[in-house]
Amino acid sequence: MTPAALGSVLARRGAQAVGVALLVSVLCFLVVRRLPGDAAYRIAAGRYGYDLVDEETAEAVRAELGLDRPAWQQLGSWLVDLVQLDLGRSLVTSRPVAQEVGHYLLGTVQLAGAALALAVVVGACAGTLAARRPGGALDRLTTAWVAGVRAVPPFLLGLLLVVVLSAQLGLLPAVGHGDAAGLVLPALTLAAGLSALVARVTRDAVVEVRRSGYVRFAHTKGLPERWVVLRHVVRNAAVAVVPYVGVQAVVLVEGVVVVESLFGWQGLGHALVHAVFWRDVPVLQATGLVLALLIVAINTAVDLVVLRLDPRPRRLEAAA
Repeated sequence: MTPAALGSVLARRGAQAVGVALLVSVLCFLVVRRLPGDAAYRIAAGRYGYDLVDEETAEAVRAELGLDRPAWQQLGSWLVDLVQLDLGRSLVTSRPVAQEVGHYLLGTVQLAGAALALAVVVGACAGTLAARRPGGALDRLTTAWVAGVRAVPPFLLGLLLVVVLSAQLGLLPAVGHGDAAGLVLPALTLAAGLSALVARVTRDAVVEVRRSGYVRFAHTKGLPERWVVLRHVVRNAAVAVVPYVGVQAVVLVEGVVVVESLFGWQGLGHALVHAVFWRDVPVLQATGLVLALLIVAINTAVDLVVLRLDPRPRRLEAAA
């Protein structure tokens, strides 16, 4: 990977991150403004409880937080603080937003990372084995597995896993956060559908690579099958598989909103739902911003990995 290529990728993704940050901040602010109900009353209820909130308390919260200011002033204050890397404080808990979002970000990274690792290992192994005999029993079984898993929505799959593994067998906790046992069910829910797709894409990529001229030439030279697979098939198939895994990782990050709420896992999706309910605008904007930047970071990592795996762009650049 040349410094010029690395710099080009980082510059392009850096500019994208800035644009995404501005767009997400504005959209989150506008969405909260359009939500029904009195934001000051919701925030006061989040602070003190519904039983202790009246009109006077709501008005005090409105005056304290400046919710009666024009919308452009509130948005401008947020953007100025954002440029200074100050995410402000939660309107409900008064804790620094960076501290709260950092805690939830760790939970999301743990869950998404575990689900992605499980999906890639299971899917890549299954796809590679199915590609050894296209049309064989394992290949047909993989196809049926893909169709079956993709037909079940994640929230329904999660409920089924809770009923079977938690309620019926008592093997795993249905909800929880902070230990490995509580991570298993939500990670399985997210990984099931993704692993099937990875298996199918890996199978198609490996079949195509195995039919290529350089793989046939490697067999002609008498290289052992294991070395042909490791040196030629896996790396070249990865050039097609890695971008797809990156796209699915983005979908995975977006899907944690439902799964985290279902299993009570304290991640960004969990924080986003509560921020919307309590009209906690700083937490909502910061959570949406972090989710968007996390997607940009995933795309950047995919670009760098593909650039490392595929030598053709570097050769073309050197020839030019």
